[in-house]
Amino acid sequence: MKRSTINDIIRDADAFIRSFGYIMPPFAYWSPEEMKAHKADSAAIFNSRLGWDITDYGQEKFDELGLFLFTVRNGRYEDMKLGMGMLYAEKIMISRKDQLSPMHRHNIKAEDIINRGGGKLVLELFMHDRDGGIDPKAEVSVPVDGTIHRLPAGGLLKLDPGQSVTLMPGVWHAFWAEGKDVLIGEVSTVNDDLTDNVFRDPIGRFSNVEEDVAPLHLLVSDYEKWVG
Repeated sequence: MKRSTINDIIRDADAFIRSFGYIMPPFAYWSPEEMKAHKADSAAIFNSRLGWDITDYGQEKFDELGLFLFTVRNGRYEDMKLGMGMLYAEKIMISRKDQLSPMHRHNIKAEDIINRGGGKLVLELFMHDRDGGIDPKAEVSVPVDGTIHRLPAGGLLKLDPGQSVTLMPGVWHAFWAEGKDVLIGEVSTVNDDLTDNVFRDPIGRFSNVEEDVAPLHLLVSDYEKWVG
């Protein structure tokens, strides 16, 4: 993706998020220079990979296959092993109309996916087999706001604004917005996008960036290169 395109997506996403009354944390608006200046006193931002995240999954067709994310807070796997501390994470995301977030599952993370507003959020769901792959026959059982919903393998769960679904580790899911763009909330156990995403198809998690202009704000995938 071109950096100019990423900058435009950030501007549009910020306006869309604000239109629903959700206010981003101050560090969201730090410039790359400010991020570097805060390296020492804001190490948790970099260590927990908080911030902007725009992906086309390395396929260079963002409008068809992609997702906007911003990680607001995130704990540490070390605390999960201890069973105490910051064991949770929160993201705000945007799925554009008919834009696919591809089929994947998580080894460790349990998550609530919440339709915060816009169109319908559609999830295609499968259970996992004994080897962790997709079970093409098993019934899917998931809680929607505490009430169990049962679907056939590959069934479509449609969430209206205000509804949420809980996905436990191993549940395969792909999702997209229907009708209009959707603002999505995610509340989960500790999130690690580097190791805990298992995709059905061989694709990447992050975008390859072409630096045609200066970054408006850094992405989480920029931190190592730009901040160190």
